[in-house]
Amino acid sequence: MKNSKRLLALAVAAACGAPMAAFATNGMNLEGYGPIATAMGGASMAYDNGTAAVMNNPATLGLAADGSRLDVAVGVLGPNVDATHSMGGSWSSGGDSYMMPAVGWAKKNGQLTYGVAAFAQGGMGTEYNSGGPGTAFVQMAMMGAGDNPALVAGWKERSEVGVMRILFPLAFNVNDKLTVGGSIDYVRATMDLQMAMPGSVMGDMLMNPSSTVGTITTNMALPPTIYGGYFDFSDNSDYDGKTSGDGFAAKVGFTYQVNEQLTVGGTYHTETSISDLSGNAALAVSYDDGGTGAVLPMAGTIKIKDFQWPATYGVGLSFQPNDKWMVAGDVKFINWSSVMKDFKMSFTTSGGGYMNATMYQNWDDQTVFQLGAAYKATDAFTVRFGANLGNNPIPADTLHYLFPATIENHYTAGFGYKTSAVSDINFSLQYAPEVAVTGTNATSNQGLKVTHAQTSWQLMYSHRF
Repeated sequence: MKNSKRLLALAVAAACGAPMAAFATNGMNLEGYGPIATAMGGASMAYDNGTAAVMNNPATLGLAADGSRLDVAVGVLGPNVDATHSMGGSWSSGGDSYMMPAVGWAKKNGQLTYGVAAFAQGGMGTEYNSGGPGTAFVQMAMMGAGDNPALVAGWKERSEVGVMRILFPLAFNVNDKLTVGGSIDYVRATMDLQMAMPGSVMGDMLMNPSSTVGTITTNMALPPTIYGGYFDFSDNSDYDGKTSGDGFAAKVGFTYQVNEQLTVGGTYHTETSISDLSGNAALAVSYDDGGTGAVLPMAGTIKIKDFQWPATYGVGLSFQPNDKWMVAGDVKFINWSSVMKDFKMSFTTSGGGYMNATMYQNWDDQTVFQLGAAYKATDAFTVRFGANLGNNPIPADTLHYLFPATIENHYTAGFGYKTSAVSDINFSLQYAPEVAVTGTNATSNQGLKVTHAQTSWQLMYSHRF
């Protein structure tokens, strides 16, 4: 028991200190949590899938046998993102590997199950080390005016959004058929961003009340001819972001065993309440100085205002016709429209200058179908497969190469293997075919095509004691 407690403490510390950034799948959510569920397309509402229940449906914790369970997992997401423009130019994101740790412990004692877990929830990320489309258009404007584009050659562009939860679940077996559960979640969000904004876009946001891109308000005395602006808040840490915020959320759920073969379940996850993400930042403006061009640098602080994770709810079932097969299916609704209407940044200098920028997002809600099956080939070996089918939540007129959360469908497979009477390993592999979206906003992204495909995997070791 002492060794088990020591292992739990080490695993929690490792998960809390590990990289939290991820790439977009169901919007900014992972397509599933835990390799048992993820191998089955993310379906997880109505059967025991380990401590990943804290992210899926906390009531399924009550479906386990009496005793304690420790799960330690790691996942790697491998996105492949490219951008091209009809006017010429192509860019490939170097952000192609993001680690996703998780650890969970739960103890069932009679009717009551409780525990603690830490999971990386999701996010998104890209990295254009030689500058992305925004930097290229700033340089084109400078060259067109006869100014020196090398002045902004250091404007590399990247994004990294990460969300981690530490969860405290509780499940209760009301009777032999009904189980209810819930959790209180501590949520930490981080963000790095290096983004170049062409002068034409900045000008439209500054001067046009009916802009389809967004708005900028400022008290800064800006030069009359601006080639572009550059927001920069990014660090090299694998464990945190340049800006961060904290908050809470909650989940509730249930399972009901209709008969020996059929179980149904459902869950509701509240919208988060996270503080504004804040940290040190820089803003640079490239402009025409009457010579070869110039760059005005400014240091200060930035706040990302009201960045929240959406409410999610869903229902599902599992059906076990015999002792070899189980099939499961969920339908899940993610309310992106309530939290991803606008992206708001507020930059303030030490001298009191400010620039407030709002970029319209107008994400659509997602309906996700999660379907899977498991086949018990032997007493020790189980094969799983499934599909996760959703819609792209990002409208074409707000598409951005730094935030290409456009993936639609995933096809998944995996296995479970009992290494002993008290331990096992589970693995899942997920493939998301390429989705291509071309921007339609005449001011900001018309002619910009972003493609996004993804391959990822999860591996988990479980021990019962």
